[in-house]
Amino acid sequence: MQNITKPTVKSKGIYLLPNLLTTAGLFAGFYAVIASMNGRFEASAIAVFVAMIFDGLDGRLARLTNTQSSFGAEYDSMADMVSFGMAPALIAYNWGLADIGKLGWLAAFIYCAGAALRLARFNTQVGVADKRYFQGLASPAAAAIIAGSVWLGQDYGVDGNSVSWLFALITAGTGLLMVSNFRYHSFKQVDWSGKVNFLVMLLVVAVFVVVSVDPALILCCLFYLYACSGPVMTMRNIKRLKVSDVLGDKEVELFQDGTRQTELEEKPSVIDEKTPHN
Repeated sequence: MQNITKPTVKSKGIYLLPNLLTTAGLFAGFYAVIASMNGRFEASAIAVFVAMIFDGLDGRLARLTNTQSSFGAEYDSMADMVSFGMAPALIAYNWGLADIGKLGWLAAFIYCAGAALRLARFNTQVGVADKRYFQGLASPAAAAIIAGSVWLGQDYGVDGNSVSWLFALITAGTGLLMVSNFRYHSFKQVDWSGKVNFLVMLLVVAVFVVVSVDPALILCCLFYLYACSGPVMTMRNIKRLKVSDVLGDKEVELFQDGTRQTELEEKPSVIDEKTPHN
């Protein structure tokens, strides 16, 4: 009697828990837009940070519970575009860019387009790029710079219209950092499920205490420092800065210690013997 093997049929449906967190992040981003339209800029900025928390949780939860899916990855990317692309751009425009006319909305558009290009490039490099580093400033960190600046301005009574030109430069510059080739630490090599010393937990508590003293100022400063770390790290790890190290679609591979690899295709015989390579 001949055995007939039936083809396996994938069960339809989506995983609830990770996509629920993604939806919560999407809601926070949408709320941030609505709040900024109503002039509630502090609430809109805080909503962006809330969206960052949900964005950090959904992917890790999916990996821990083995509920990863192509649908979840695509949904997460679209939610990120709303929360870290559209929402910060509109918050920036409503808070301090509307009064400078076309230059204001152009700066906001540069940021929004930079976020879209950053997310598209990240999706095409999944499984290929070095997980220890981001190529360009990550969109959640870029959103934190915009939201943190607005939150800090609101806390200290700064009128957005009085710093329109400066804020336009910050907004456009943040958008350009997202599409740059600067390398940023991703912190993905940290073992979050491993055991740590008791002093580490005390340090974590101390960090929460420090942030709670003035969350707007502390968070804003932290993300500004992180944004500056990319150019600094890139310039430290290469001997001669080229245009392709800053912008462009040229792939720049790094060694394990972060130093720049010699272009073997152009100069196959020239290799720095002091530089370890894979």
